[in-house]
Amino acid sequence: MTPRLIALSGSHRGSTWELGLEPLVLGRQSDCQVRLTDPVVSRRHCELLTEGGHWVLRDLDSRHGTFVNGVPTRVRQLEHTDVLQVGDSSFLFLCDNVPAPTVGRGASPPDAASWSTVQRRPEDVLYLQPRKLQAALAGSVGPGPGRIASDLQALLELSTAVHELQQVERLAARVLDLLLAVLPAERASVLLCEPGSRETVAVASHDRRGGGGMSIPVSTTLVSRVLQGQEGCLYTDVAVDGGLREAESLREAAVRSVLCAPLPGREGPLGLLYFDTSSGHAFTEHHLELLTAAAVISAHGLANAQHLARLERENQRLQGASLEHGVVGESAAMQRLFRFISRAAPVDSTVLLRGESGTGKEVAARALHKASPRANAPFVAINCATLSETLLESELFGHEKGAFTGAVARKEGKLELAHGGTLFLDEVGEIPPSLQARLLRVLQEREFERVGGTRPLQVDVRLITATNRDLEAAMREGHFREDFFYRLNVISFTLPSLRERREDIPLLARHFARLHGERLRRRAVSLSPEALRALESYDWPGNVRQLGNVIERAVVLGADELIQPEDLPDEVLEGGGAAPSDFQATVTSSKKKSILDAMEKARGDYRETAALLGIHVNSLHRLIRNLGLKPHLPRASPSHRD
Repeated sequence: MTPRLIALSGSHRGSTWELGLEPLVLGRQSDCQVRLTDPVVSRRHCELLTEGGHWVLRDLDSRHGTFVNGVPTRVRQLEHTDVLQVGDSSFLFLCDNVPAPTVGRGASPPDAASWSTVQRRPEDVLYLQPRKLQAALAGSVGPGPGRIASDLQALLELSTAVHELQQVERLAARVLDLLLAVLPAERASVLLCEPGSRETVAVASHDRRGGGGMSIPVSTTLVSRVLQGQEGCLYTDVAVDGGLREAESLREAAVRSVLCAPLPGREGPLGLLYFDTSSGHAFTEHHLELLTAAAVISAHGLANAQHLARLERENQRLQGASLEHGVVGESAAMQRLFRFISRAAPVDSTVLLRGESGTGKEVAARALHKASPRANAPFVAINCATLSETLLESELFGHEKGAFTGAVARKEGKLELAHGGTLFLDEVGEIPPSLQARLLRVLQEREFERVGGTRPLQVDVRLITATNRDLEAAMREGHFREDFFYRLNVISFTLPSLRERREDIPLLARHFARLHGERLRRRAVSLSPEALRALESYDWPGNVRQLGNVIERAVVLGADELIQPEDLPDEVLEGGGAAPSDFQATVTSSKKKSILDAMEKARGDYRETAALLGIHVNSLHRLIRNLGLKPHLPRASPSHRD
């Protein structure tokens, strides 16, 4: 190979100068062979010339100095792949001329492939072994202190970029820039595996001959070989490697030498770093050591960036799957709710929301309000089950000063506060019949009087009510006025229980994980597949509210940003779902045996069994149900039945 200088950065980036008998001078002066316009560069800054059969760099008393591999230099004998720094320009010095093996017309010699291919495991790399590195810096082994200093500087900058950049493409591009500054490659690419497979996609590429961002075809044979072996590979001569010699992508690009290193991940390779050149045998084992170390350092940052990207996509999917007011779901049942909201929101008709406790009736009521023409007016909510009749009356209608003992000032009720907007009455089935009559008059006349007042007040509110009670049964029992029911039941919708829309559980779980993670200022929180399976298999008697509480608990008590099955409550795990860990399986088996043994001793008596176990009888019933023990219980005698 004719010795040459390649500009890695600066105004001449990508340019090449072949070195001959005459010195090559770098500087600002017009007669310099490499003219640099950088103001910190001296007129005649430095020169490259031959002395005694070696190439030497000589600084020409420049003001700001000349650097080789990051070290200030006055005079230095150059080695193959040294990096020169002059002002803001860097140059790669190449002079190696490794002879290719002689190969006849027949088969390649038996040792040709081994001569051409070098592999390196991460645990054997110099830069990942402190003791080896100390010995190399002392000069007893390795490429020498100057080269090591240059490589460590590149690895340090790489480590900084890994911690600063959180976007996959930007980080990958920065990795290539830093490595191309120290590796004599013409083309480079960062390839990452598609989720759940070893199919790769290039997230960043660079071709010195055509600039960055260009797609580089990479041999699938080569990619498969590197990912399967999970070792860094150096192919000094592709032409003598039987498996790569016929690779079309390498042959078309006239690739001569290839350098690859896998990006290690938790569950197999994350992808790989790829570098090649067509200008002779430019790569050495030293370059393989550097690239393998760089891959280990880069992998963690790229994995984190991918994780953040997945969370961002999930958040966008959550936003797309929910209205802006927080109703989350993609199931057919939730699609019916969304259609109901879109049709009922624009009108002022009274709405009755029904469904089990925890299904999100108040969230749906707020969604109706925010999608209505009253969205900019107040939304006022009151839980009718938490107040006595007297307090509920005062809360709803307000009171005048002196209306009763303790009424020291006039108070506006929820009806007044909701004027122009929406009044939401939760647990409407708990309202006493006397107050039902007063509210019926408000709905009919749109006016009311404060407690202790005599002047009627006009009010403009839309009423939305919710209940988990069977109002028809309450009417038959005389606890709920029939006329009031029909006035409330103008438009009605029953919200589905969570077990009726299990396909929404992963979406809801991630939604709650994101919300609680942000509230608690935790890093992005996600859930393991095992934890999601456990959540999907549980029956959720408390519905969405219970799921939200379970995820909040897991976020608070979890050891890291990935929620695992062990972060979930016992009742969720006992309900089935995730393939349990050995520890969880042992605990569950122990629980089953303890209950069955106690039940045998108590001859099937639940209360006696609970006493033997030291738990409440209700907890015993729950454990038997969740652990599926009912068919295995001893038959109780009539005198011992619970």
